[in-house]
Amino acid sequence: MKSMTGYAYEEIDNEEFSLSIEIKSYNARFLDLSINMPSFLSRLEMMIREVIINKINRGKVDVYIKIKENNSKMSVYTDINAALIYASEIEKVAKALGRFEPVPLELIIEQEGVLNVQRDFDIDYYWKHILPLLNHAINQFTEDREREGKNLCADILEMVKKIENCVLVFTEWQPKMESIFKTNILKRFEEVLGDKIDEQRIMQEIASLLVKYTINEEIVRLKSHISAFKNEIETNSTPGRKLDFICQEINREINTICSKNQITEVGAAAITAKDALENIREQIRNIE
Repeated sequence: MKSMTGYAYEEIDNEEFSLSIEIKSYNARFLDLSINMPSFLSRLEMMIREVIINKINRGKVDVYIKIKENNSKMSVYTDINAALIYASEIEKVAKALGRFEPVPLELIIEQEGVLNVQRDFDIDYYWKHILPLLNHAINQFTEDREREGKNLCADILEMVKKIENCVLVFTEWQPKMESIFKTNILKRFEEVLGDKIDEQRIMQEIASLLVKYTINEEIVRLKSHISAFKNEIETNSTPGRKLDFICQEINREINTICSKNQITEVGAAAITAKDALENIREQIRNIE
């Protein structure tokens, strides 16, 4: 189990350049990947993206790749024709305004296209350094998520245990609930019908009503859902979405028990179970 919150930072520094890779992630329903890097590396984006999506399934993931060249392979050339054209046009503007001082050299050099910088980038060379560093960063990132995931798992299982204890309370009180219901409904029949009671018919009616008010089926389904929940944690490396679905099913059964309940102890256990379930749902929002 992994948390969707994670962080990693890796860097290398050699004579030619310094390279750093930073990965951050937050909660998200799906994988939302953003890669930030120098424009001259844009040809590598699809390969970088493929490496990441093969190892990360969910979360808002931000990747920052930075390169600082220590020995820049840069060349500069001057477009003299462009400089002459700019100088001529600037002189025309100056004369039109009645100003005859020389055109400053700095003004001409600042114009677009006069000084041109070319940098030679060997993309394959950079990729040979980026790929292993990216893999190291992803491994560190995964370890960070797994470490946080273990903490989340411990908290979740503690809440699951609380729900299991509540199910024990439901199980203990279920026959008592039926007995109390039978007693109450029989008393009401006697109050309404008096001496005209057909006891066999009344027992049939009570049995029919018990189908609607017993919580035995809800208890069985709760146990099944809890078992499925624990199995997902044990066997699924990315159980987040499935756990969320199972929580919805558990919540439905607890709500049904609440609607049928007439006993204080069962009501208190149901409230405890709902509180524990809400804590679980908050935690699994951060699970991959």
